[in-house]
Amino acid sequence: MTALDLSSPVAVVGTGTMGQGIAQVALVAGHRVRLYDAVQGRAREAAEAIGARLDRLVAKDRLTAAERDAARARLLPAADRTDLADCSLVVEAVLERLDVKQELFRELEQVVDEDCLLATNTSSLSVTAIGGALRSPGRFVGLHFFNPAPLLPLVEVVSGFATDVSSATRAYEMARAWGKTPVACADTPGFIVNRIARPFYAEAFAVYEAQGADPATIDAVLRESGGFRMGAFELTDLIGQDVNEAVTHSVWQSFFQDVRFTPSLAQRRLVESGRLGRKSGHGWYDYGDDAEPAEPHTADAAQQPAYVVAEGDLGPAAEVLALIREAGIPVREEDEDHGTRLVLPSGGQLALADGQTSVEFRDVVYFDLAVDYRRATRIALSASQDTSPQTLSEAIGLFQALGKKVSVIGDVPGMIVARTVARIVDLAHDAVAKGVATEEDVDTAMRLGVNYPLGPFEWSRRLGRNWAYALLDDLHLRDPSGRYAPSLALYRHAYASDKREGSTS
Repeated sequence: MTALDLSSPVAVVGTGTMGQGIAQVALVAGHRVRLYDAVQGRAREAAEAIGARLDRLVAKDRLTAAERDAARARLLPAADRTDLADCSLVVEAVLERLDVKQELFRELEQVVDEDCLLATNTSSLSVTAIGGALRSPGRFVGLHFFNPAPLLPLVEVVSGFATDVSSATRAYEMARAWGKTPVACADTPGFIVNRIARPFYAEAFAVYEAQGADPATIDAVLRESGGFRMGAFELTDLIGQDVNEAVTHSVWQSFFQDVRFTPSLAQRRLVESGRLGRKSGHGWYDYGDDAEPAEPHTADAAQQPAYVVAEGDLGPAAEVLALIREAGIPVREEDEDHGTRLVLPSGGQLALADGQTSVEFRDVVYFDLAVDYRRATRIALSASQDTSPQTLSEAIGLFQALGKKVSVIGDVPGMIVARTVARIVDLAHDAVAKGVATEEDVDTAMRLGVNYPLGPFEWSRRLGRNWAYALLDDLHLRDPSGRYAPSLALYRHAYASDKREGSTS
């Protein structure tokens, strides 16, 4: 089955931001497009708005004037649903309510031909449930574009329980013909991106709720150490706190209130207070005209240690040892079997976040995971009230000598980046094991859909097969609610690796 022929008209029902964006994508690809909205006059207004965006593309030399004029000629506002009768594809982008979408598709089924492909752009509802209202659910599929649709390349092609393979293939090839990067996934709550991305928000909020750090510091660590394009607090302010919380709540409810997807009480209070983010002028941050930008905690300058003792190779943080040597700080190496850590002149230890807490040990400072320690501009450290001030000062001075800003946070197990990445990796393994998508499609979806610096499986390979499991297992011991319990899929992944390497642990 191939993509739709360009001679085939495409219909878009719903003329909000997403509907207009999808219509523009189809237009630029060369299709005739019918725009329909139940509110009289909106389809024509949407057509004018799309025309204005095409003008801007011409001004930016992304379209020629002739291409713009041809696209405008192919765009037709529809006065009635019957005007969609000859369309080969209808994409719906209306209100996110199951009953509204079901009723719409029941009516569309009476208008279009039997071979017309019907698609929903829903981001949070069940494709299976929407298609269940149809006489012929086999031709129904999810086409989840990301906003803004003309710019973002990813499209999740979602097969409902009753979707025919031929329909999903047709939709996949069509998205690719439109210049998008499609990924195939089964109908699961949140699909790929909104399912696997939940820990990015949830763990940042959990650290905040535990008073481990303030929003500006957590965001700075996620950006400058984790390599994420935006921090969780600034991103949810941009999305809208009400929108982000609604998606989280929908995924949580759809998974029968699985504790791994539990919404944040702090975010709930933010929504209840009307602080919805940029659109309301205040969210986690204040966007008023006189508001001062929130600054992350950054430690004052400290003296670098005279030397460090390396016990082991630091595992995923091995690059830190190379950076220490390049900074001219002597490294004494000791081959120890009981761990990978640095010993500072004070006798205190510096270790990569592993899901344990500083208070459990005599004198330990933890440092957070970085996607690339050489390029990272900030490193987070955590210590307990029992940590020696001298040990903490030496740890701060060490990373400052490597050219990093340092943020000291509370004694939070797994810190910020490490626990976030571990949970993302776990949910990714769980999703693949349950047939939601392939490893390749998961990595593609997370890099293109939410701009992650690495896909979850890329992270997993880089960090080591056992890394995420070990960290989550330690976190689970300290928070036995089930939130951090490693999935069976991650357990199998880590254990299989151990068996091949002859481990008996």
